Amino acid sequence: MQTTVFDFLPSESHYLIKKLLTVDHLLVKVKSERKTRHGDYRQLANGKHQITVNSNLNRYRFLITLIHEIAHFEAYTKFGRSIKPHGKEWKQTFQHLMLPFLRPDIFPADLLPLLANHFKNPKASSDTDTQLALALKQFNEPNNKSFVFELLLGQSFRLYNGKVFRKGNKRRKRFECVEVSTGKLYLFNPNAEVELIEE
Repeated sequence: MQTTVFDFLPSESHYLIKKLLTVDHLLVKVKSERKTRHGDYRQLANGKHQITVNSNLNRYRFLITLIHEIAHFEAYTKFGRSIKPHGKEWKQTFQHLMLPFLRPDIFPADLLPLLANHFKNPKASSDTDTQLALALKQFNEPNNKSFVFELLLGQSFRLYNGKVFRKGNKRRKRFECVEVSTGKLYLFNPNAEVELIEE
């Protein structure tokens, strides 16, 4: 049996998602994991509109990502292509679309207050909301990954591309991390998922 987008979503959300996709005539594709994004939206050469979402997301993050991308489509349709991708028009659209989903039959009760807080001013990525990202992580398939903010100062970690870094001090929002082989300094989002190297 062929998998569909609904196989990746909380079952109680199916009716609302069907309504959104029918109205907007959107093509949704589920993709294998991409390291740099959870999903994306674009207009195809034939004039149709396509959303892609990563298959490795847990069902709650998948739903948030899908609505995030539908909000891009609706914001561009309503306000035109000159708006900022994650500007006020997109934020208002995202809030409006997400509101009907913030229910205890769709999301676990412990996620709802964090989601309500996040959607007061949604960011370009829910990954930048440390509390929400950590709460969503508990629904992932078990893996050996840690968030950068969970590591101790000076601990080494490996990225998906094999590069090794050592965690440094926190700046205002991100952590300074030194690439071990080059000595170059990079800034890491606190919620970047990395593999801890036991020393």
